[in-house]
Amino acid sequence: MTDIMQPPFSILFVDDDEMSRNHFARSLRADYCVHVAAGADAAIAVLKEYGSEIAVLVTDFRMPGRDGDDLLRQVAQEYPQIVRILVTAYADKDMLLQTVNIGDIFRILEKPLRTDAVRDVLKLAVARYSERETHQQRLLAMDETLAFLAHELNTPLAAISLFARSVEGDVALQYEPDRQKAIGEAATSMLNNAQYCLTLISSFWATVHRTGGQQSAAAGSLREVKATRLITTLVDTFPFAGAQRDWVSVDVQGDFMVSAMPNCVALVLSSLMSNALRALEGTAAPSLRVEVVSAPAPEIRIRDNGPGIAPEIKARLLVEPVTTHAGSGGHGMGMIFCHRIMQSFGGSLRVESEPGEGTTVTMGFPNLKSRPSDEDDQQPLAAPLTSK
Repeated sequence: MTDIMQPPFSILFVDDDEMSRNHFARSLRADYCVHVAAGADAAIAVLKEYGSEIAVLVTDFRMPGRDGDDLLRQVAQEYPQIVRILVTAYADKDMLLQTVNIGDIFRILEKPLRTDAVRDVLKLAVARYSERETHQQRLLAMDETLAFLAHELNTPLAAISLFARSVEGDVALQYEPDRQKAIGEAATSMLNNAQYCLTLISSFWATVHRTGGQQSAAAGSLREVKATRLITTLVDTFPFAGAQRDWVSVDVQGDFMVSAMPNCVALVLSSLMSNALRALEGTAAPSLRVEVVSAPAPEIRIRDNGPGIAPEIKARLLVEPVTTHAGSGGHGMGMIFCHRIMQSFGGSLRVESEPGEGTTVTMGFPNLKSRPSDEDDQQPLAAPLTSK
């Protein structure tokens, strides 16, 4: 499947009437992945499994057992990122006001539902969800990236501190007084700077958790993101130059969930795409294909038909700061950084390349248990909603 991916956002529709559920799913599944549930408890079960994918909840108010008001309260508490829409055929103003105030309702739709009206409202709801998600993902990205940097920097900085202390203590035994003073001052400066960096990292991380920790925890379900969604977002937002977007194609052979550090994974994807596009400059018929596979192991592959990489450079690419773009500001640390990010959650980064044969960089992910597809969860569909 090339350049064709499932709609990036899912809708959950809750109604105890089977005909209504079938009508809703059939009318909108061309535009969205649609989940349906017959009641509040069934809806919560769906959210527990697919909460990271669902952008909008549309629920009927009058249902047996727990009604829509009760469901909206629980979703507002446990899944605050989901945009909530109420469907009702009743004009009880007191009830509607109470529900809107407590459940933070985005819109109220009246029965019978009309296809064009529902589409218009869902378009606005998804836009609202995207705004919320962008804000939440920025908080999570800061948290994830800082945690990774803290992990990477803490050990070498601590080693520098210990070395500086050792130099301070031993210098008097090795050098004359003037030399002792100069080396001692240098060691003290090195120690102070290392300790300052360690304190700065610790303080900044604590600040992030104080200001964003509650929101990040509330958005915990966003920590799982489909691989295709990461790629869709990257392609939609990447600052392509000239005709570069035309070089890119996407081949989805099997989707999977990215369950660890998705924001850092997105950073790796962006870096690898940037490298590939730069390598393709001057190629007669440039091509960059992003492949997503789920079996036998979940992987994302970035393939280009550029000039390839010399064996002596490829052998050092992931372990040493080597670059062929020093003249344009390259420092060779990008691939090392990407490699360390993938390793930090049990993944991997592999580079395959031959001079004149292009390059393939493969991002390998831990092989988690696969979920049933959305198709398996859909009920038989009936006639469409009425249209104006």
